[in-house]
Amino acid sequence: MSAFGKNIYVTRPTMPPLNEFVGFLKDIWERRQLTNKGKYHQELEEALKEHLGVKYISLFCNGTLALMTALEALRITGEVITTPYSFVASTHALCWNNIKPVFCDIEPDYMNIDAEKIEALITPRTTAILPVHVYGNPCNVKKIAKIAKKYELKIIYDACHAFGVKIDNKSILNYGDLSVLSFHATKVYNTFEGGAIICHDQRMKEQIDFLKNFGFANETTVIDIGINAKMNEIQAAYGLLQLKYIDKAIEKRRRIAKLYRQGLKGIKGVRFLSDIKGVRHNYSNFPIFINNDKFTRSRNEIYEALKKHHIYGRRYFYPLISQFPAYKSLPSAAIGRLPVAERITKEVLCLPIYPDLNNKDVLAIVNLVKSLLS
Repeated sequence: MSAFGKNIYVTRPTMPPLNEFVGFLKDIWERRQLTNKGKYHQELEEALKEHLGVKYISLFCNGTLALMTALEALRITGEVITTPYSFVASTHALCWNNIKPVFCDIEPDYMNIDAEKIEALITPRTTAILPVHVYGNPCNVKKIAKIAKKYELKIIYDACHAFGVKIDNKSILNYGDLSVLSFHATKVYNTFEGGAIICHDQRMKEQIDFLKNFGFANETTVIDIGINAKMNEIQAAYGLLQLKYIDKAIEKRRRIAKLYRQGLKGIKGVRFLSDIKGVRHNYSNFPIFINNDKFTRSRNEIYEALKKHHIYGRRYFYPLISQFPAYKSLPSAAIGRLPVAERITKEVLCLPIYPDLNNKDVLAIVNLVKSLLS
C-alpha cells in the first residue's frame, strides 16, 4: 500500500445506514411486490419531483435505457447533433434508435457542446439536439433553445451528471423537451443502477411509462412497441434512503472541491473549473486539465504515476466518442473537425471526490500531484 494506506478511487457511492436499508428489504419481502410500479417506486417518483423541482418524472432501471426511451418517446429520426465529449452511452442510445449522430465541437471553458457551432451542422435530416451537461455544469440552454425553435428541433438533455443542479434557483432539468438522469453507483445520487426521464406534461409522462413497460396500457392491451426498463422496488427503496442524505453529501463534495482549488491554485499549466455564478452545483466530478507542453510528465504519465500510489483517477472523457472504432468513420468524427474536444481529451484528469474522502487524503493527493508535476 501507499502512504494513504488504502486504495482511493475517483468516486465511491454514498452508502446509507445498513439498518435502515434492511428495514426496507423486510417490508418489500413481506409485500412480495418486487417490481411493476410498487409502493417504493411510486414514493420515490413523488419524492424526487419535490426534491428536484420538476413536474413529471419516470423512473428507469438505468440511464442508458432512459436515453433510448426518451428518443423513442419523441419519435426522433434522421440525424441528431450531439457532443463527442461524454460517456459513450450518449451516442450509443442514438444508434440503437437507428439515428445518425453528428458530432459538434465543445467550448473550452466547461466542455459542453459549443452552441455557437450547432447551426452550421443542421441539415434537412436533423430532427433534434442531444447536449450533455458535462460534469453537471449547465449547457448554454438559452442559445440552444433559440436554435431549436428556429429550426423546429427537439432537445433532449443528457443530464446524467446534473442531479440537483439549478440555474437561478430553477432546476436544470426543466429545460429542453426531455432530460435524462443516471442513478448509477458512480453518480452523486444513486440507486445502485438506475435512471429517470423528466418531462413537462401528463400526456408525455404516460407515453414514457407505456414505453418502459413493453407498451402495456392495461393487462390485455399493448398500445406501442415498448421495452422492459422499469426500476424495481429494491432500487427505489435504496433511492428513498439516499435522498435523505443527498444534501449533506453534496455539501461534503463542495468542501472537497474547495480544498482542491486552494491546493492547486497558481500551478502554471494546470487549470480547473470554477463555480458558475447563479448555478447551484453538485460537484459530481473534479477534473483538472494538464497542459502536456508545460511539464516533463504528460497527463497519461501523471495518471499512471497516481495509480502506483493507489490513487485511481479517471480520464473523463478519453478517448472521445468520435475516436472509438464504432464512430470514427462518421464525417463529423474526422480528425481536425473537433479541435477543442481533441485537445481537452488529452489534458483531462478527474481527481477523487466523494463524501467520505477526508481532508487529510485530499491534501495528500494535492501534494502528490504537485510533486509529480514539478
